Amino acid sequence: MQNKDTLAGNLSKFIIYNTKTNKSVDLRGGISEFRYYENVLSGSITASAVFTDTGFKAGDNDKPVESVAILDSLPIRGGELVEVEFNDAKDNPTKLSMDLYVNRVKTVSPKTTTETYFIDLCTKEMLANEQSRVVERYDGKISENVKTILQKKLLVKKDIILDDTLIDYNFIGNDRKPFYICNWLASRSAPSGYGKPGSCAGYFFYETYEAFNFRSIDGLLSQNYKKKYLYNDTHETESGFEKVLSYNIDRNIDLQEKLVLGTYSNRSIFFDYYAMDYDVRNFSYDENQKDKVVHAGEDPINYIADEFRLPISRLMTHIKDVGTLPAGKTAVAQLKSWKSSPYNPTWDVEQIMVQSIMRYNQLFSVKINIVVAGDLSLRAGDIVWCKFPQVSGNPNTDQNERTSGLYMISSLCHRITPRDTFTSMTLVKDTFAKKPY
Repeated sequence: MQNKDTLAGNLSKFIIYNTKTNKSVDLRGGISEFRYYENVLSGSITASAVFTDTGFKAGDNDKPVESVAILDSLPIRGGELVEVEFNDAKDNPTKLSMDLYVNRVKTVSPKTTTETYFIDLCTKEMLANEQSRVVERYDGKISENVKTILQKKLLVKKDIILDDTLIDYNFIGNDRKPFYICNWLASRSAPSGYGKPGSCAGYFFYETYEAFNFRSIDGLLSQNYKKKYLYNDTHETESGFEKVLSYNIDRNIDLQEKLVLGTYSNRSIFFDYYAMDYDVRNFSYDENQKDKVVHAGEDPINYIADEFRLPISRLMTHIKDVGTLPAGKTAVAQLKSWKSSPYNPTWDVEQIMVQSIMRYNQLFSVKINIVVAGDLSLRAGDIVWCKFPQVSGNPNTDQNERTSGLYMISSLCHRITPRDTFTSMTLVKDTFAKKPY
């Protein structure tokens, strides 16, 4: 028996406009599948629709009248505004409504009487990102500068959610695109309120339905869970849990990859061209992060055998920016600022960069894909609680204490068809073993 929550949601609006010809058309009748995407590694939400064009349009009394295909009669050439509105099939449905723009059209089944193609949609900010460059100098808090770039360069109107950054950083955009700059700054940021800069560095820049987000990894993992999910081999579920329809483990353990990336221990050489000198620093989870960062699981990362975790597995080089871009709005103020600390770098690469590299790699240690009944209230970056079964000959066995627990939604896809609605999610965590609710 089909879960009532997986019944078809409602694609209530899919109107495409061509401002050149002053034409518009509602394509809902020809759409066989609609998908909406969010990802913590993407600066923009996206969507796609599968549309079958029969060469007919509605005439008097809704009788079909022969016409030219929409692709050529509207026409669709890229950049057309699309008003989209859809909801899930829950008792209290969540409705999403947004303006998107045609990015790509890909024909998949060309014929003389019908034509099926994908219409890929994106936000206006994603297209504006290709037409804008960051050239100015920025001083002060990274989080505030990200907000300024989004509002001034991309004219963002929706909310911007920021985790306050701990240290100041002066930089010049160097003609980079806004999304590139925001992601570049994310790897150079450490949050205030979560310990020292050298232990909890690392941010994500991404967009969800409600807002643009510049969030720290520790801030995301500190959230309360939004939903609880249960997977078992029966149709039954527990109170407070929703059913996982299917799941698979995309990545569980890959020790060699973690060693290549320097996730547990690495060595960095920092060059100081002002003093014509260099420093060699070793970084390891045990000395620099243990008990200083927020984990999704109870297990410490040092469950890896000492003989593999402790030795240096990656070598990196960095250049200190000593003497560059001292704080101040005038040359006199900048000179005074530099004289107060002539040997200190503008940005503390030793405390931030290496730590953020380690933190990103740790977060994606465990990666699981699940499919649930369509739920449009979920967002990338949300925390969910999952309960997975222990492998046993007994179908009523207790939960797996290692894989169950808190996960962060790395990416999600809401899929709506005329028959059903599903939400598929990629969940990640940095350590095994569940935490208490």
